[in-house]
Amino acid sequence: MNLRLDMDVQNLETKKLRKGKNKAEEDLDSLKTNYKRLRCSIKTVGLGKTSEQRCQEIQKEKIKADDRKGNSRRPRC
Repeated sequence: MNLRLDMDVQNLETKKLRKGKNKAEEDLDSLKTNYKRLRCSIKTVGLGKTSEQRCQEIQKEKIKADDRKGNSRRPRC
């Protein structure tokens, strides 16, 4: 009788541990997915750039804007 109860308790503990393990694995997968999305968003927005890279981009945009302004003032043939 005691042996049977011990087996039942052990089986219940095993099931509980498996459920916990599965939950932990699901949480880990979810975290990995969220991390990948975050990295992609950071890359898209440009937050992962150095200040030097941002300054270069700003200078390029200023040059483009100046060219557009200069082109609109020139008379067309």
